Amino acid sequence: MKILIVTDAWDPQVNGVVRTLKSTHRELEKMGHVVDLLTPQEFRTIPCPTYPEIRLSILPKRRVAERIRDSAPQAIHIATEGPLGMAARAYALRHDLPFTTAYHTRFPEYVKARSGIPLSLTYRFLRWFHGGSQAVLVPTRVVKADLEAFGFAPDKVVLWSRGVELELFKPGPTMAHDLKKPIFLYVGRVAVEKNIEAFLKLDLPGSKWVAGEGPQLARLKAEHPGVRFTGVLNQTELASLYNAADVFVFPSRTDTFGLVLLEALACGCPVAAYPVTGPIDVIGDAPAGALDNDLRAAAIRALTIDRRIARAHAERYSWEACTRQFLMHLHPIGEARDEGAAKAHRALAGNQGSPL
Repeated sequence: MKILIVTDAWDPQVNGVVRTLKSTHRELEKMGHVVDLLTPQEFRTIPCPTYPEIRLSILPKRRVAERIRDSAPQAIHIATEGPLGMAARAYALRHDLPFTTAYHTRFPEYVKARSGIPLSLTYRFLRWFHGGSQAVLVPTRVVKADLEAFGFAPDKVVLWSRGVELELFKPGPTMAHDLKKPIFLYVGRVAVEKNIEAFLKLDLPGSKWVAGEGPQLARLKAEHPGVRFTGVLNQTELASLYNAADVFVFPSRTDTFGLVLLEALACGCPVAAYPVTGPIDVIGDAPAGALDNDLRAAAIRALTIDRRIARAHAERYSWEACTRQFLMHLHPIGEARDEGAAKAHRALAGNQGSPL
């Protein structure tokens, strides 16, 4: 099958959406599918207000239409709600082409944190955007319930879980450092919605490490001179960072999943987090992490967790299983006219159960 994936999130961004799409792309090709990626790299872009690392495509409508016609895909997936996603959505609806969409991040909550715009307004936009799709793919049951509570049709919101590259993120060499043990680590965007200050202000023994970049980086570096800030690291460097750390602290209260949780666990680094969406879905009541409304208490308790337990928990997740979920939810173009093609598609999807 030839699959067109349209995304406003791509290199040089470093985040969970980009990693999810890259991993899915890789697994789809391993399964024999042809993947055409439509990304901002084909367009003139401008920095996103308040978040310059994100590039927004300028007036992409005509070029997007040409790309879809030239691609002649057998299925279309629109991954994001940005300019490219909007243009692809408009073209698909205008030409009666079925497509799926995805809800990766708590966009309304992030917008409210940055601008004060009420959640109701942003969720109204999301209902409109995703309303034209055949299915809205979400990472967890909690996120599914959240969207349904804001008016999404329950039969349209479907699960598409997340995975981890177990051969890359695994126990192994540690990043060289001179930090006092124990080491508490955060990895991710350095932005207000990630609630990083809740971690940085904790009274913890040893040292703190922060890996990533974002709008708050300069201010937090100035306010917390005792914290080691590494900036953006490649995946091999991240693996060695997770291996050097004693506890991965995840202070976000708004993430839909948190791929970094799986990366840390796969390297054997126990997790400390709040008991909210994301950590609950990844950790739950498993002994691989400590969830507590008192983040300091969670971090101290996580120090006692055997790293082998953390690794074993991560091994439950694979990108292959997640990609089969993705395939199962696609709606091939012309399916309604050819039920035989629909059955073939479902056979290609293989295992239709949860990857967990």
